[in-house]
Amino acid sequence: MIKILFVCVHNSARSQMAEELLRKEMGDRIEISSAGLEPGVLNPHVIEVLAEEGIDISQKQTQSVFDLFKQNKTYNFVITVCDETSGERCPIFPGRVQRLHWSFPDPSVFAGSKTEIIEQTKAVRDLIARKIKEFAEHLNNLLS
Repeated sequence: MIKILFVCVHNSARSQMAEELLRKEMGDRIEISSAGLEPGVLNPHVIEVLAEEGIDISQKQTQSVFDLFKQNKTYNFVITVCDETSGERCPIFPGRVQRLHWSFPDPSVFAGSKTEIIEQTKAVRDLIARKIKEFAEHLNNLLS
């Protein structure tokens, strides 16, 4: 089975969105996880914008990429979705892993009214969703 790990700084927004949007695209045909370099608390705006897509992450917990590394987890793809400098802090997982980097804006730094922050978070969700659709096509080709 293809195993994919999405990584961002806090595992509170971008990696969670990528994980769940890919799960929505691919179902249980692949194994998908997400983790953070410095795990934080789920971003409530991300919970809200994913709920609009029928995805409930309100009960999820964040996790550390370093804990997964220490558990000797292996992945076919490790995809960083934070800025490149932060992504370089991600550990090198063993085996034949393909590392990809997709940089998306960080919802934790958005400012303004709640409505403005939600709109900015939706924009990031939509950017991630477009990239996920492309990646899902690639995965479907690998699985066929």
